[in-house]
Amino acid sequence: MRIREIQEELVNREIDGWLFFDHHQRDSIAYRVLQFSPARHVTRRWYYFVPATGEPRGLVHRIEPHILDSLPGTKIRYASWQEQRQGLGELLSGCRSVAMQYSPFCSIPYVATVDAGTVELVRSLGLEVVSSADLVQRFEAILRPAQVESHLEAGRRVDQVRQRAFDMIAARLREGAEISEFAVRQYILDEFRLAGLITDHGPIVAVNANCSNPHYEPTVELCQPIRPGDLVLIDMWAKLNSPGSIYYDITWTGFCGSAPPPAILEVFRHVRTARNIAIQKVKEAAVNQVVLRGFEVDDAAREHIKAQGFGDYFIHRTGHSIGQEVHGNGANMDNLETHDERTVCQWSCFSIEPGIYLPAFGIRSEVNMLVRERDAIVTGEIQEELVGIQ
Repeated sequence: MRIREIQEELVNREIDGWLFFDHHQRDSIAYRVLQFSPARHVTRRWYYFVPATGEPRGLVHRIEPHILDSLPGTKIRYASWQEQRQGLGELLSGCRSVAMQYSPFCSIPYVATVDAGTVELVRSLGLEVVSSADLVQRFEAILRPAQVESHLEAGRRVDQVRQRAFDMIAARLREGAEISEFAVRQYILDEFRLAGLITDHGPIVAVNANCSNPHYEPTVELCQPIRPGDLVLIDMWAKLNSPGSIYYDITWTGFCGSAPPPAILEVFRHVRTARNIAIQKVKEAAVNQVVLRGFEVDDAAREHIKAQGFGDYFIHRTGHSIGQEVHGNGANMDNLETHDERTVCQWSCFSIEPGIYLPAFGIRSEVNMLVRERDAIVTGEIQEELVGIQ
């Protein structure tokens, strides 16, 4: 149980308690942080309150009175909406502030799982509702040693698959054989299975203008052939097929031929430089023990791309948290889609992936970083030149 750890964090942050709430299993964060799984489908609202000090307590419906039995503390039962409100008041008695999965103005939507009405209900009891975003990061984004090793091992295997995928494209082109985006995607998925890797979807294999769609995925019906003179982008993510494993997520680009056009080389250089600037920002903060927030890393990469005149073509955040899901619940490197003020924590993992997306082609370069106690590292291979596919 994490109750003691949660309470230590609440004391450190001077928050009176953390109120967990769920209905129909909408808040997966609550179940992961509290480390329990309901014995059956959740059809009624439950609340579980962990105070900064003292015994936790819960509020459950009389139809599902045992839903929180695996968690410590007394449980108040309700049936009517009037009993529910009265019970919630008892649950939170003596508190002034509670953390919930809420984000002001939905600035961090990844943790905004509690509906507005429930927040209004808690506020009606005279309490201040604060965001649990940093608390969630503490329990979701900080990796244990075994998880770090799972990420590194996934990286070693994915990097090998990536190399084989580019080699396969080159071999098919040399033979004069047909090869498509979708065929490469299926090849990568087959290689993942052979390597003991799993993924939730993807990968992205794109050529030319399709590279400018950051979420493009080829299908058997909708895909392009790969031919000499094409730019190829591969974005792939996977993790070991074992419980608790952490994803590894990369993007590389290559050119089918020996002489990429100057425009492609120019854009690649700007993206590579922006990526390296962001990497250095993280490394310097870790070595110097300086507090670094997600939006500051985004600013570092974005300012370079803007200075080159491509600011309007960098249309997504610089990076995202990585965990047991490819998009984790830690700080994102973001000052575009959101203003992410969360601290970049020690032993957290995230991507650095600036991109420039023009009408004719797009370039993205993605690496993963791990912040350790006294330094920060890129956890896999780093692309410094376009892959020559020939």
